[in-house]
Amino acid sequence: MSGIRSGRTLLRQEVVEGIKRYILEKRLRPGDPLPTEPALCEALGASRSSVREAVKILHALDIVEVRHGHGTYVGRLSMSALVESLTFRGLLSPDDDFQVMADLVDVRELFERGMADRILSSLTPEQHDRLDGLVATMRETGAGDGDGFVAADRAFHALLVAPLGNDLIGQLTMAFWDVYTIVAPHLDGFTHADETATIAAHQNIVDAARAGDTTAFLKAIGEHYSPVRRRIAEARARNGITP
Repeated sequence: MSGIRSGRTLLRQEVVEGIKRYILEKRLRPGDPLPTEPALCEALGASRSSVREAVKILHALDIVEVRHGHGTYVGRLSMSALVESLTFRGLLSPDDDFQVMADLVDVRELFERGMADRILSSLTPEQHDRLDGLVATMRETGAGDGDGFVAADRAFHALLVAPLGNDLIGQLTMAFWDVYTIVAPHLDGFTHADETATIAAHQNIVDAARAGDTTAFLKAIGEHYSPVRRRIAEARARNGITP
């Protein structure tokens, strides 16, 4: 029985690779239609059931998009599968919770630091005003209103990287917040001083962006991530998790 199952798995994976290879060889773009199911079966020399299973796998990975009643198309090729795996990893183990969070903080800061010049040159005056408005929301709600404060912080960073036009950076920025909602209950110690410093760092980011001051922008980015790094380290220590 295991041999049969192994053979089916191998065949399904071969069909998956065959469809991916077809997309590449035909230089198809997101939104382009794929051949019909019978045509794929003929082209790949595979059964209808194998093609259907392969399409399901590729749909889950956002490589293809199934439009019921219309056909199968090349997907958006987004990082949604990576985002889902990061979020799920955070659910599996407390150790992973903190490690995923720490890793994402590093990645987000790396992006924002590495793209500082492009961010500053791409943001428009209207976007500066919107960022200012989000900081005002954080100031008005305060960390005591966790949902409002976090939602404004989330929107702030989404808007900050939006002008880059880089879907991967945008999705990883949002992945941070998906994992944050899982880990946040375990991160105690967000003090009034941390709240004040966090709001000030966000305001400094906006002010530096308006002024086109890269040095001040980088300094403010570092100040922004400092409180969350400290809370992650303290939470790991409380749980007996060594770095």
